[in-house]
Amino acid sequence: MTVVGPFGLSVRDQALEADVQTGLAAVEAGLLDATKSDVPFITEAAQHLVLAGGKRFRPLLVMLAAQFGDPYAPGVVPSAVVVELTHLATLYHDDVMDEADVRRGVDSANTRWGNSIAVLTGDFLFARASHTLADLGPEAVRIQSEAFERLVTGQILETAGPTDGRDPVDHYLDVLGGKTGSLVAVSCRFGAMMAGADESVVDTLTQYGERLGVAFQLADDVLDIASDSHESGKTPGTDLREGIPTLPVLHLRAAAAAHGRPEDVELVDLVDGDLTDDDRHAEVLRRLRVHPALEQARRDTVRYAEEARAMLAPLPDGYAKSALGELCDAVVHRAG
Repeated sequence: MTVVGPFGLSVRDQALEADVQTGLAAVEAGLLDATKSDVPFITEAAQHLVLAGGKRFRPLLVMLAAQFGDPYAPGVVPSAVVVELTHLATLYHDDVMDEADVRRGVDSANTRWGNSIAVLTGDFLFARASHTLADLGPEAVRIQSEAFERLVTGQILETAGPTDGRDPVDHYLDVLGGKTGSLVAVSCRFGAMMAGADESVVDTLTQYGERLGVAFQLADDVLDIASDSHESGKTPGTDLREGIPTLPVLHLRAAAAAHGRPEDVELVDLVDGDLTDDDRHAEVLRRLRVHPALEQARRDTVRYAEEARAMLAPLPDGYAKSALGELCDAVVHRAG
């Protein structure tokens, strides 16, 4: 058994391991090439998060999905570069919106160079992703543009909040389908499509990716509360401090509204207070870490991961299918 990719994913076939490792190495080279500019400062800013590392979750999915066709097809690696560049660009923008100090264990771009440079660098990465995408054909451009629209719509809906009468949890899960599920789904879709897989296989893997993406983000929600910065590569409670309504907090609010337990109401009041105060922020984190709302969020993560696994059933058995199933386990494990 060998280990490859994010979360220590095990791959039990030497040929598959070689394909994935070779593909990911080519993606890494493609990312460095795509983030070069004639202006040295732009190169430095654009490669800031590339060089910081990362799980390369989306490129890994491209490589595994490509196994259901021709994994050596010429569009596979460039499509993986496109989805990772798009993801990286959103991180630059997210950190500005969240006023985050740390990303992937290093200073965020906005901390290092200021908000304007961070936003413009994200725009630069979007432009480079589009340049690579143009060579993959009009269908790929359409798919990516639709996914990007969903991604931005999800971000806007998160910022705007649920409409009157809408269940905040349902609203939030819809947000995640756009913000995270859309690009993860495209990663699986591109891998299979560029490899020439049957349309039914492409559709199956797309649906798998959509659900896995939501599970992946829900695991992030749990980590924002439960982890330390060494585990997650970013400051714990960043979403909490910025008032972003992640799933554990939404479950807390629902419990307080439904049952009115004084300790829940008090904790909601603390969450709604000034969390720029470090002591108050630490107290909220401490109490959320032992609250049933966090465990409920973990169960939701498991549910979406199991839905993703169930989508794999029609695919032919083999090492690639097993690896995709293991990714479901790895996402759940990540959430504890």
